[in-house]
Amino acid sequence: MLVMQIIITIAIGYKFGINGNPGVLEKWYAIMVVLAICVYIAGFAWSWGPLGWLVPSEIFPLEIRSAAQSVNVSVNMIFTFFIAQIFLQMLCAFRFGLFIFFLFWVVVMTIVIYYFLPETKGIPIEEMGGIWKQHWYWKRFVPVADEEMAEVEK
Repeated sequence: MLVMQIIITIAIGYKFGINGNPGVLEKWYAIMVVLAICVYIAGFAWSWGPLGWLVPSEIFPLEIRSAAQSVNVSVNMIFTFFIAQIFLQMLCAFRFGLFIFFLFWVVVMTIVIYYFLPETKGIPIEEMGGIWKQHWYWKRFVPVADEEMAEVEK
């Protein structure tokens, strides 16, 4: 994804420049840019795209999973609609910089996931609360169960 974003940025920036000078775009050049965009979208669909659906389905406890997943779907659809509505205006305003903008957010997402999302591979859903209690950041937000508090007071 990152490589394709860089290629698309260079290709559009090279052809249209900073001011977006209109010019004749050769057919082969346009096909190559569209193919690079398709490879980027395929990379997103196989990596970051499903995470917005997969991660919430695994991190919430069983008691609130259905409610949390409904909120997740709503927020996902709202932001998808928002991005679809502003993409063309952003492309006209930022030109090739739009792909640098999205590249920046992919890097930010990678850093956030690395530091703030604990590994859940092989962890049963019933034990997810324990994962959050052990995490360096999230442990301060996870409430201690009454049974655990009674053990601490002994």
